[in-house]
Amino acid sequence: MAENRASATEDQVLELLRTTPPWRGLDHGVLVALASSCLIDFVPKGDRLFLRGAAGLDALLLVLSGRVARLLPGDDGSEIPLDEAGPGDILGDMALFRDGRPECDAEAKEDTFVARMPGEVFLRAVRDNPALALHFLQSFAEAASDRLAPGGSATRAAPSQGTDLSLFGTRVGDLAVRPPITAEPGLAIRDAARIMLKENAGSLLVREASGDLRGIVTDKDLRKAVALGRDVESPVRTIMASPVLDIAGYEPCFDALLKMMAHKVHHLAVTGPGGLAGVVTAHDILALQGTSPLSLFREIESQREVAGLYPLSAKAPRVIRALMDTGARAGHVTRLITVVNDLILHKIIEMVTREIGPPPVAWCWMSMGSEGRREQTFATDQDNALIHADCRDEAVRRAAGVYFQALAERVVSHLDKAGFPRCKGDMMASNPAWRKSLSGWKETFDDWIAVPEAREVLHATIFFDFRGVAGQTGLAEELRGHVAGRAAASGIFLRFLAADCLVTRPPLTFFKGFVVEKNGERKNTLDLKKRGLVPFQDFARVLALSHGVRETSTLGRVETLAKNGHVPRELGREVGQAFEFLLQVKLSHQLAQVEAGRPPDNFIDPGRLSDLDRTTLRQAFGVIGAMQTFLKDMFRLNLG
Repeated sequence: MAENRASATEDQVLELLRTTPPWRGLDHGVLVALASSCLIDFVPKGDRLFLRGAAGLDALLLVLSGRVARLLPGDDGSEIPLDEAGPGDILGDMALFRDGRPECDAEAKEDTFVARMPGEVFLRAVRDNPALALHFLQSFAEAASDRLAPGGSATRAAPSQGTDLSLFGTRVGDLAVRPPITAEPGLAIRDAARIMLKENAGSLLVREASGDLRGIVTDKDLRKAVALGRDVESPVRTIMASPVLDIAGYEPCFDALLKMMAHKVHHLAVTGPGGLAGVVTAHDILALQGTSPLSLFREIESQREVAGLYPLSAKAPRVIRALMDTGARAGHVTRLITVVNDLILHKIIEMVTREIGPPPVAWCWMSMGSEGRREQTFATDQDNALIHADCRDEAVRRAAGVYFQALAERVVSHLDKAGFPRCKGDMMASNPAWRKSLSGWKETFDDWIAVPEAREVLHATIFFDFRGVAGQTGLAEELRGHVAGRAAASGIFLRFLAADCLVTRPPLTFFKGFVVEKNGERKNTLDLKKRGLVPFQDFARVLALSHGVRETSTLGRVETLAKNGHVPRELGREVGQAFEFLLQVKLSHQLAQVEAGRPPDNFIDPGRLSDLDRTTLRQAFGVIGAMQTFLKDMFRLNLG
C-alpha cells in the first residue's frame, strides 16, 4: 500500500512539473528525473516550513496543495505578509542560489503538502536548462524591484537574452544606461542637431531652467524640419513633441512596451529616485528581444492601406504563445491583446477619417464589454458605441448625423474584415441607437438606472464597462463620471444588479464534481465564460458601481475595492486569483484551438485538464459562492 501511495505521489509531482511554468517545456526525461528526486512532506496548518535567516535550507519546495504565507517581521514586532503561495508555486529558490538562508518565514495557512526537490538537483537542472535560468533571473529582478521601488537603489542585473521572458525580467532602468541629453526650449534647432551629433544621441529632452520636462526632439523631428525648410535658427520648442510620457526605471520592459504601443510613441523618459534618469526607445526593447510584440506593433503602424490591416490580428497568436510559454500571467496577455486590437482600431479610424474628412464636432469611439474591460481573448466580437459633443445648431446636428453614420459603418465593416466579427445583437456604433450625443448618452444611462428591468440589466453588463478608445476620450470620461454618480446613488438599481449576480450557480455538484453538458455537441463540456468568468465580472461591476470606482477591468476593480476596504482583503485576493486562473484556462484553450485551425470558443472539457488544474478549477468555482454570499449580505438579498 505504501509503495502504491508513493508512486501516485510521484505521478502528482510529475504532472505538476509537466503543466506549470517554469518546468513545462523541459524534456520528459528531465521532468521524470526531477519528480523522482522529490520527497513529499505534509505540513500542518500553522507550522513553519522555514525561518528567516536560518541556515540549512537544502531543498526547493514545490507546493502541491494548501497555502503557504511568506512573512517578514514588522517594526512593532508583528509579522507582515508578503504574499501567499498555492499549488504549483515555488519556495526557497532564492535562498538556494545564495547561502541557504531564507529572507523570510514561510508558514502553512492550511494543511499543506509540498514536494522537496534536493538543492543540488535543482541547481544542476538550472545550470543545464537555460529556460530555467531565465525564469529565475526574472524572479530575482521582480523581487528586487518589489523591495526597492519606488525610491530604492540596487545593482542592475544584466538583461536576459534570447527570449520574450526578458520583457518581464528586465527593468526599464537596465536599458536607460546613459544620462539624458537635455536642452532648454529656446535652443536653436541647428545647435540641438550639433549636440545630438556630438553625443551620438537619437533624442534630446527639452527642459525648462526649472527642470520641468517640456518635450522631446528626435532624429526624425530634425529630418522633418530640414525637409520642410524650417529655419534652423528657430527654437527647438517649435519642432519638439509634447508632452513626454515617462515611466519609472523599476517597471518591467513589458509595461514600457505596452505604454509605447498604446500611445503610439517610440520614446519614454525614464525616472529614478533622483528624477530624470534617461530615455528608453522602442529600438532598445526590440534589440533586447530580437523579436517581440513590438514587431507586430511596428507592422500595424507601417500600413498605408486599410486592407493591409486585415490579416494582422491573425498574427497575434504567435506572440501570445511566446508569452504564455514563458509564464506570462493572463492579465498581462489580455492587456497585450487589447493594445494590439486598439492599435488596429486606431489605424482604421485614422484611414477612414482621412478618407471622409474631419468631423463637424468632437467625438469619441467607445469600446464596451470585454473590449471595455481589457479582457479580450481570441473569441471577441464587436461591442462598441460612439459619443459626440452636443450640437445646438440644427445644421451642425444634421451634418454630425450624416458624418458619424458614414464613419461608424465604415469602421465596423473594416473591423469585421480584420477579424473582429459583428455583434449578433447589433450592439455596435453602426446601429443608430448606439450613436448619441453626450447629453443623449447621459439620458440613456439615467433611464437604465431608473428602470432596472431584465433588458436594462443586459445593457448594464455590456454598456457599463465602456472605455473611450479613440477621438476625444474626455467625452467618455465625463460620461463615466456621470454614470458613476448616478449608479452609486440608486439603491434599487444596484440591488437589481446584485440579485442578477446570484442567478448563476457555480458549476459544481454537491460532491465537488463538475456540472457538464450530458449530451449533444457540447457533451462533457462546460461554458467557462457564462458559468465561470461572468460571475466574477458581474461581482466586480456591481461593487464598482456601488462605490464609484471608475476602473473598468475586473482585476483592476477588485484590486481597488479591496485596497479601499470595500471588500475584505482576503476575499479580494481569492477573487483576483480565481478570476485570473479562469482567464488563463480560457486563453490556453482558445490558443490551442486557433493553432489547430479551429474557431475559438468558451467550452472546456474538465476531463482534459491536469489533476492540478482540475483541483484549482474547483477552488476557483468555489469562490463564486463566497462572492454571492458577500453580495447577499451587503444588499440583504435572498439566494432562493
